[in-house]
Amino acid sequence: MPNVTSCDRHQQIREYTHAQELLDNVPYLLMGLCGSAILLAGLGLTARGWLAASAYFAYCAAGAVWIIFFVCPHCQYYATRSCPCGYGQIAAWLVPRKSENQFARQFRRHIPVIVPLWLIPVVAGIAFYLRAHSGVMLAMLTMFVVDAFVVLPLMSRLYGCGHCPQKTDCPWMIKPQRAGS
Repeated sequence: MPNVTSCDRHQQIREYTHAQELLDNVPYLLMGLCGSAILLAGLGLTARGWLAASAYFAYCAAGAVWIIFFVCPHCQYYATRSCPCGYGQIAAWLVPRKSENQFARQFRRHIPVIVPLWLIPVVAGIAFYLRAHSGVMLAMLTMFVVDAFVVLPLMSRLYGCGHCPQKTDCPWMIKPQRAGS
């Protein structure tokens, strides 16, 4: 269970251990590994296959770094143990704090940079499957889809983002208003 401390803005703020931060990042890491495996298996154990798999995994890492540089400095939990994924602490080592009131804007602006991470393995995996009708490719594609489109969002909403003290200001967690509500 996370430690709980007090803060001027909130009555209780959770503090996360490194193990809890790691748990929050496992689905994203698994997505990167599965996506890389799809590209490697589809292109074969060739230089092109290894290059594509490595490039995709590097893009996953760069995507996390992008968020750390351009979104985290605007979070009110920058440089604290209250960030469920730990990115806020990493950001504090790399970039100065920025205006907190720009968090939602920065989030909306920079999240599209990482969206292709969810699409590349699906498009490539479908193409590879249609070309060879491989049960292994179908299994890998299914594993990627379950992790990227079910496990990762579920973990985010219920664990990482669900416990984030800033979730009320976050575009990912704010539920759209229905007409007539």
